[in-house]
Amino acid sequence: MRIALSYTIFATFATVINICSQDFSLRLYAGTYSIAGSILVGTIAGLLVKYYLDKHYIFRFVGKGMQQDAKMFGLYAVMGVLTTFIFWGMEFTFELIFQSKSMRYLGGGIGLGIGYFVKYQLDKRFVFVSRGVS
Repeated sequence: MRIALSYTIFATFATVINICSQDFSLRLYAGTYSIAGSILVGTIAGLLVKYYLDKHYIFRFVGKGMQQDAKMFGLYAVMGVLTTFIFWGMEFTFELIFQSKSMRYLGGGIGLGIGYFVKYQLDKRFVFVSRGVS
């Protein structure tokens, strides 16, 4: 139960980082492809934060150096490709349907919630398996 609660809190925190990074990005640049660019900026910011929190506090993974950590991050990021499509799909769909910043962010939040659930299952089974976390 502790892991589920911690994971939910971290996912919420990473979601806030993602959405705030998107908003900040749009304040800096509002030109061509600004929405797509802001979603990319938010995705990267959220991914970095979530990886750090998952690695240290959810899966308690202790690496053997920068090379192993880079490989682990790469695998973690690859597992996030599917979940990123879920998130982006929801956010872009809400943008297309409602054409509203608040509704786009709501769609992004819903997509991130679904994506994080799937991501945990993938990470538990394929990324952090050497630690025996369940």
